[in-house]
Amino acid sequence: MGPVHLTLPPGEPAAGAWRAVPEDEVVDLLLRAAGEPAGRPRVVAVDGRSASGKSTLAERLSRRVGRSAVVRTDDVAWHESFFGWGDLLAEHVLRPLRRGDAVSFRPPAWERHGREGAIDVPAGLALVVVEGVGASRREWADLVDATVWVQSDLAAAQERGIARDVALGVNGDAQEAVAFWHEWMAEELPFLEQQRPWQRACLVVAGTPPIPLGDGQLAVAAGPL
Repeated sequence: MGPVHLTLPPGEPAAGAWRAVPEDEVVDLLLRAAGEPAGRPRVVAVDGRSASGKSTLAERLSRRVGRSAVVRTDDVAWHESFFGWGDLLAEHVLRPLRRGDAVSFRPPAWERHGREGAIDVPAGLALVVVEGVGASRREWADLVDATVWVQSDLAAAQERGIARDVALGVNGDAQEAVAFWHEWMAEELPFLEQQRPWQRACLVVAGTPPIPLGDGQLAVAAGPL
């Protein structure tokens, strides 16, 4: 099978020269890009469009590193406006991590809606992966050590995202899930076009691989785009 062309939204450049790279090599590349901060974990943002494969990639990276954790922006954004949660992530997660502090944060909406638990990250970790749409906003570029952009085919991501939401029942039945997807896209597309996180990426990973891959491999291209 030859390379597959990814269909992308207007404004997002296509990554080129995709390579099949073993996961452990991808981790090494990211750790080198993130440097060796003293007294605190490396903070790596995994950004990408909805259903691009961010969560899967974040988990794969975290599993390869001892003493690591994943923070999901969806937890910070729960019951907030689509992209109005940025200050919560920066002030209550990213800044404490940069100080080398543990994180135990209950977003205000968790209190209002009775959600139990907290976003917890212990001190002393080697790596914290922050994943989600908008995980690498321009406003807090100085709080992130390295950024990965997950590039995916727009139609494939939509199909995957709607199927996921229907299976989980998070946005109602199939009709409601489709309606919510389009409502979300009406916010996400201009948000990412304005933020252009691919320009801050040290590495691009394909969430819908355009080249054949072996076990434990990822399709990787150089960033930024």
